[in-house]
Amino acid sequence: DSISQGFRGMSVAHVKRNGSSNDPRASSRNGISAVFAPEAPDETDKDDKSVGSAERVNLPGLNGLQQSGLSGLITGEFTVTAKQPIEYVVKEVSGLLDPQNRTLLSDVIPNSFPYQLTEEKITEGQQRRVVVVDHTIEVLYGQQIRQMANIVVFAGHVVQYMEHNDVDYKIISLKPGEAHKNFDQVYEIANQIEEWGINRRKEPIIAIGGGVLLDIAGLAANLFRRNTPIIKVPTTLMAVVDASIGVKTAVNFEHHKNKLGTYCAPLATFYDLAFLETLDKRNLSNGSAEILKMACVKDEMLFELLEVYGEELIENNCQGGSCSMAVRRSIQGMLEELEPNLWEHILVRVVDYGHSISTEVEMVALEGDEPLLHGEAVNIDMAITTQMAFNRGLITTSERSRVFQVMADLGLSVWHPAATAEICWKGIDDMSRARDGFQRVPLMRGIGRATFVNDITEEEVARAVEYCQRLHEKKLVKSGSIKARPTVAVMV
Repeated sequence: DSISQGFRGMSVAHVKRNGSSNDPRASSRNGISAVFAPEAPDETDKDDKSVGSAERVNLPGLNGLQQSGLSGLITGEFTVTAKQPIEYVVKEVSGLLDPQNRTLLSDVIPNSFPYQLTEEKITEGQQRRVVVVDHTIEVLYGQQIRQMANIVVFAGHVVQYMEHNDVDYKIISLKPGEAHKNFDQVYEIANQIEEWGINRRKEPIIAIGGGVLLDIAGLAANLFRRNTPIIKVPTTLMAVVDASIGVKTAVNFEHHKNKLGTYCAPLATFYDLAFLETLDKRNLSNGSAEILKMACVKDEMLFELLEVYGEELIENNCQGGSCSMAVRRSIQGMLEELEPNLWEHILVRVVDYGHSISTEVEMVALEGDEPLLHGEAVNIDMAITTQMAFNRGLITTSERSRVFQVMADLGLSVWHPAATAEICWKGIDDMSRARDGFQRVPLMRGIGRATFVNDITEEEVARAVEYCQRLHEKKLVKSGSIKARPTVAVMV
């Protein structure tokens, strides 16, 4: 039985009733002899593919904990041992909202743990789905969402796919944007789900939108009934390569970005690059910053791909083979780093590149007249730390020039009025507290590699900020302007 898949490779301490034991680890009391230490797995269990067994659940009497057996009856100390397996798929799907495509209507396999999907319809009777979207997606794709959700005779027409089935659906529309990334929206989702009713084991939530919406919906799903499965469908480049593929959920709190959140793996993430055809250039540039992040500190080949096709990625709205490969390499690199460290127990993370200064800059800009998108703030962070890496001799003049050139090609700015030396230093100082008292700032060490430092000074930050500000003011790198490939003259 797969319902108890938390205990692979472990065995229960054996318990003998009304008997005796010669094992020195055993202690007898009231006719019960218990071996307190775990023993090696039985050889007959080696081929058992399930993690643990339902045979350990609902047993009469006291039978011993996984590690401490029955010793707690004597010592008053009880040790609980469990594992929570994580498994989810991130998949590129063409025609995701095509009524003929049933990917989004995949059912949850009964008794699967962790929850698994099957495209085979196993729900008896009518399927039901909650679909969370933002206003923008509802306008662009609302009709397709409703066709997908109805899967039934709609205004006298027959949807060919699922000809004999229909779906009872509820669409929840949220306010888009970072300014609305708050707990009120989490409550709105939970309230509407509660009113409509949902079977959390059979009816996964479907969230369709950008990174902000996916973070909010993910948090709501994690909190509702202590984890309702959610399928994420990113509709922006930022969401495709970053927000939708990890396990973190969050909302902003007290002017701090992502201060309230959880770790909650999605049931699956399905992305369709055709959604990006409707994105404006600014949002494409915004998402490309996260791709550039992985290129700078992990994947030199991806960096070279961006050098050749960066402008094309923006101009063609991320359509075409080269752009698809850039997206896939970025996802591959990100997941390679996240998979062994989903709960961030290791605080030295290359995926934090561009996220030491940017959080503070982004929130300050949000209060002003020129708010920044997340990727824009990340790129300013990367520009400043690129200059810091150069000043430390970690990258060459040529490598620095190549980085700023790709930023220009992607339409990303290297500075913003909110990125003052004081604010940038505050960002590093605040982030150090989140990183257990150490800066742990990743810096480029050549292209495609990183090193981590804990000795950045306020003066060092100010010097790098000054450089990027001068570079920005001379219009050597233009924000949001995609043009013929410029030549960036790097100042000494």
